[in-house]
Amino acid sequence: MKIKIFCDIADYKIIKFYNKRNIVNGFTTNPSLMRLAGAKNYKAYCNKILKICKKKPISFEVFADDTLNMLNQAHKINSWGKNIYVKIPVVNSKGAFMGSVINKLSNEGINLNITAVYTYEQTKKIFKCLNKKSKSIISIFAGRMADKGKDPVPIFKKSISLTKKYNNIQILWASTREAYNYTQAKQLGCDIITMPPKIIEKIEKFGSSSKKLTLVTVKNFLKDSKKSGYKI
Repeated sequence: MKIKIFCDIADYKIIKFYNKRNIVNGFTTNPSLMRLAGAKNYKAYCNKILKICKKKPISFEVFADDTLNMLNQAHKINSWGKNIYVKIPVVNSKGAFMGSVINKLSNEGINLNITAVYTYEQTKKIFKCLNKKSKSIISIFAGRMADKGKDPVPIFKKSISLTKKYNNIQILWASTREAYNYTQAKQLGCDIITMPPKIIEKIEKFGSSSKKLTLVTVKNFLKDSKKSGYKI
């Protein structure tokens, strides 16, 4: 099964580089990545990115914390380009489910990326709010779950089973921690996996034999020991 790779980054230069690469099918950003990239003016920075990323899907997230302002920001972000997916958090900072926002925007035909999903129950609630004719992504944070000792696989299996009959609804493996997550996501039947550039670089090197890996590892250890001038 084919799985799409999205690059999880907001750095303009890196997006410009990967926008030309076939291995990357799209991009995801969030306010934290925007801040890390040095964006001062949110709209201006997004539009700068859109000048180079004109066709591949890219997610820009709202940062309002209430329903009215979230809707207002979503409409503005959506107006910036046809390849945009508006990122909406599944809940706000008070823990309130953003179902009314998701439902309204989805019924308006706006492409959505529902983010910060951690449970199958959240997936079910999101699914009920979505207009099945509109394009939507449900981003499940596998890596952050695993960081806390929780197995994300059962949640993905149930979520994929729920949405598989609906071509417009895609399940995304988010917060990728290692290259093997690509294989896991692909085997599960995820539609998309988003990952930082350093993991994408590792994916491009898939296929090395165990013999080659052993030899490269040993050579690197030897190289570093010589540089350090170690003696026993």
